[in-house]
Amino acid sequence: MKKVSSNSGYIGIDKRSARVGIISAKKHELDRKSGRLVRTLYNYEIDYLVVAGGGSGGSVNNIYFGGGGGAGGLRTSYGSTSGGGSSAESSIEVNTNTIITVTVGAGGSPAGSTTNTTGQNGSNSSITGTLNGGGSLNIVSLGGGGGGANTTNALSGGSGGGGMESTGNGGQGTVGQGYAGGQGSEGANRGGGGGGAGAVGGASAGGDGLAVSITGTSVTYAGGGGSNGAGGAGGGGNNGQNGIVNTGGGGGGVGTSTTTGGSGVVILRMNTSNYTGTVTGDPTVTTDGNDTVLKFTFSGTYTT
Repeated sequence: MKKVSSNSGYIGIDKRSARVGIISAKKHELDRKSGRLVRTLYNYEIDYLVVAGGGSGGSVNNIYFGGGGGAGGLRTSYGSTSGGGSSAESSIEVNTNTIITVTVGAGGSPAGSTTNTTGQNGSNSSITGTLNGGGSLNIVSLGGGGGGANTTNALSGGSGGGGMESTGNGGQGTVGQGYAGGQGSEGANRGGGGGGAGAVGGASAGGDGLAVSITGTSVTYAGGGGSNGAGGAGGGGNNGQNGIVNTGGGGGGVGTSTTTGGSGVVILRMNTSNYTGTVTGDPTVTTDGNDTVLKFTFSGTYTT
């Protein structure tokens, strides 16, 4: 087998087909004993967006609205900014023939009652596996915090739930993932807005999420749920409404009916020449320029 150049590959003959041609130095080599083209191990980069499930809204007394649910935590390597105002993270570098496990978190379950009950946190989303060089891949975004009730506090999470109606502070967000919830007000008869990936929850409106263009189109994810106001951009539910599925949006504050948080989403992006097509979980597969994009709305795997 003769090397032509570092950019071209090798000239080789496949004994089964008797074909002569350039064999990619990156993806294949000619096995000297069998004469077969065999795939070689190499490494490549993958960009990601990992959004957890949003928290559900809290309840007060069937009349006033509790705190909005916090948005699911957001971590991304694509673009310049990640959740909570942090810089975008580094792309991951993986070897071929490695299984990446994708977990998509559910939205927070409804509060158990429309009277004085804190909302529930959303579930975590993650990508796990093995990095190039043998290190552990473990990128986890935390579920959004449940909204505060009448006299019980909001919960912390990826983004914090909106504060309780009795002038309570919002739940705390997680550094690098999202912001805190807004403060409730007994005088105004409302909880606070849930925190979003892009902004702190407001007095009654949910905090806005973060726009990420990893699919090739700018989409906003992880908005906080509103208390007696509007949900934040990025799937946050308005008062009395659920967070939007597969955005990580927080559920709106509970009035006469309970709300749920929006489920999360995980997106992977890689050069199309590296994409293997070996997936589970039925992700949506699209292309953008020279890249292939996998959008997981349910848990699954990708084999590099």
